[in-house]
Amino acid sequence: MPSWQSRALTVAREDAMARDRKHREDKVMTLRDAVHEFVSDGHSLTFGGFCGRNSQAGAYEIVRQGKRDLRLIDDSPTDQVDILIGAGCVKNLEIAWQGVSIFALASNFRRAIEKGVPHTVEVEDYSNYAAGLRFLAGAMNVPFLPTRSLLGSDIPRYNRKIRIIDDPYGGKPVALVPAAHPDTTIIHVQRADVRGNAQIWGHLANDENKARAAKRTVITCEEIVPEEAIFRIPNMTAIPSYCVDAVVQVAYASHPWSCYGYYSHDVLFQRDYARSNETHEGFLEWLNKWVLSCEDHQHYCEMIGTERLAEIARMEQALNRIPI
Repeated sequence: MPSWQSRALTVAREDAMARDRKHREDKVMTLRDAVHEFVSDGHSLTFGGFCGRNSQAGAYEIVRQGKRDLRLIDDSPTDQVDILIGAGCVKNLEIAWQGVSIFALASNFRRAIEKGVPHTVEVEDYSNYAAGLRFLAGAMNVPFLPTRSLLGSDIPRYNRKIRIIDDPYGGKPVALVPAAHPDTTIIHVQRADVRGNAQIWGHLANDENKARAAKRTVITCEEIVPEEAIFRIPNMTAIPSYCVDAVVQVAYASHPWSCYGYYSHDVLFQRDYARSNETHEGFLEWLNKWVLSCEDHQHYCEMIGTERLAEIARMEQALNRIPI
């Protein structure tokens, strides 16, 4: 059989398997298995959440499994991506901004760019709006979307993927941004059923478009609930089951970030991360303690401590609660 036919059959089998996964009644699996199956070396990847519902547990598991040469496509990622950079997992970034939070710059990102530590990372710049348009284009399955806002910046000068053309209707220039189709997106939500119908409270960010734009979507959730619970509040289902390949129940998966209705931001833990991250050696010590020495996210939570987790849950639920 010619090599091109063999490749075509392989692609066809993978597509058939993906369709089967998306229509399975029960997509529940462990985080370890989900990362092993859906994140491979060289894959393009994006994370859900924005200033909360961050996919920290997913990033930690990627580090534990030693994934390499990842291409991160995102809008404004925070410490989950900074950790992946410091752990040597990332080759390329297509982003608008990279930081940690109010405490500090993303030191791993900065070291990679300025000093090549642990290795050089290539960066493709977009604005936040343009990054959102990329996921919208991917969700719509169109090759690009236009915007005028980039014309007021230098971003098109340094990013050759952004094309400037004359509007065929009005004649004025517009900038075109390419659609994003990540190999995998990992999105944390408050709750989902076993089929993958995922409900989100609070800021949606670009998550509904990221799920539709990606080739594979892994949903991590605080709770797996019966389908009847989803049906009681159907308008909160931001990501439907037909977009989802795996469902993973991971309590406190966003720690130290918040998850609306479940727990608040662990500010002091994140402050300590920022301090440790001031040097590469300090970061590696932090990484070994909080990620590599932990068997899984449950072990990580045990190290954080039940009292501390209970306190941030109490603080959040005094203000915000998810309907039962």
